[in-house]
Amino acid sequence: MNLTDKKLFLLDMDGTLYLDEQLFPRVGDFLRHIRAAGGRYLYLTNNSSRGAETYVEKMERMGIPAEPEDFFTSVDAAIRYLRRHKTADDRYYVCGTESFKRQLRAAEFRLADGPEETVTTLLCGFDTELTFQKLEDACILLNRGADFIATNPDWVCPTWYGYAPDCGSVCEMLTRATGRRPEVIGKPQPLMALLAMEKAGCSRAETVLVGDRVYTDIACGVNAGIDTVLVLSGESTLETVEQFDVKPTAIYPDIAALLAAMEETVP
Repeated sequence: MNLTDKKLFLLDMDGTLYLDEQLFPRVGDFLRHIRAAGGRYLYLTNNSSRGAETYVEKMERMGIPAEPEDFFTSVDAAIRYLRRHKTADDRYYVCGTESFKRQLRAAEFRLADGPEETVTTLLCGFDTELTFQKLEDACILLNRGADFIATNPDWVCPTWYGYAPDCGSVCEMLTRATGRRPEVIGKPQPLMALLAMEKAGCSRAETVLVGDRVYTDIACGVNAGIDTVLVLSGESTLETVEQFDVKPTAIYPDIAALLAAMEETVP
């Protein structure tokens, strides 16, 4: 992989660019380098708990200028997926945050507050407002035969204290309780990467995906047919890589090391 050939950098966020409110070293330099070389970056995140505006505020708090158009979240992918595969008659129960629900309502989807008979689909995301009532409602709906869709399969979300259960862990609880497994929309499915390339007008050869998880970030890039870079600043280790059949094109300790490699290859 020749990094100088890349025009579009699809960047994971949590564990790749920052941890909680702590920006990793040289991330700002990395983003400026991409722009200075005539490239573009888009932030791809499986985290459905926040909207793009919240991410803009977060990046700016860390000293990184950002616009809503710089972000493509699993909620964006979910909205596009539901519009293609569902009908106006479908009604959703959301096991997710109020921010997630607001984005769905803004996209004119019909939501239910409880496990009503009219609910056709259970939609799960990374829920930082999770309650046992939501889990119980979800089980009622799944046992009743509602469709089961998840924004992402991530087991954990990196934090300053270690890790917290992510959407994949909650869905696993529901699977153990009901025997039902969700259809996943976000990474590792290729949809987010393909839509991002379409948005930026870039080809597969011009695109690279950078992330810290093998089973979501790297798998998404491989499934989309693009080069991938794994950074070891988040969930994955070199030992983790050996546990999966899917492999990254390249591995770097962190964004600073990736930037150093890019600076060395500048013509």
